Amino acid sequence: MSFSTKTSGPMSEINVTPLVDVMLVLLIIFMITAPVLAHKIQVDLPQPNPNPTPPTTPLDPIHLKIDQAGALYWNDTPVDELGLKAQLAVIAQQSNQPEIQIAADDAVAYQYVARVLADAKSYNLVKIGFTENF
Repeated sequence: MSFSTKTSGPMSEINVTPLVDVMLVLLIIFMITAPVLAHKIQVDLPQPNPNPTPPTTPLDPIHLKIDQAGALYWNDTPVDELGLKAQLAVIAQQSNQPEIQIAADDAVAYQYVARVLADAKSYNLVKIGFTENF
């Protein structure tokens, strides 16, 4: 029984020598670059304030309701547009402004909500929220 070492067909074996060469080169690269990446970086973090200001207690939010007809209710009290502007002017003068929570009816026209938001913006009020409770 003799075995023949000559084959006439394609090789069905995978040549792993190039794969091992590439892996060794990558290993050497990572071994060289790993100590370079492990150096410490000095970061200047902000220091705490030695005299902290006491936290201010949040004020009760103001509930502004807009019904389907566009009528306004300031904390369940009916108010017209001039009264709303007067209330907004009073809030704008306060240093700690309360949040205005707007609850609009589902069927209200957008122009009524937009008018309220424009009035609040004209007095530089920024704490405005929307709620679903009407």
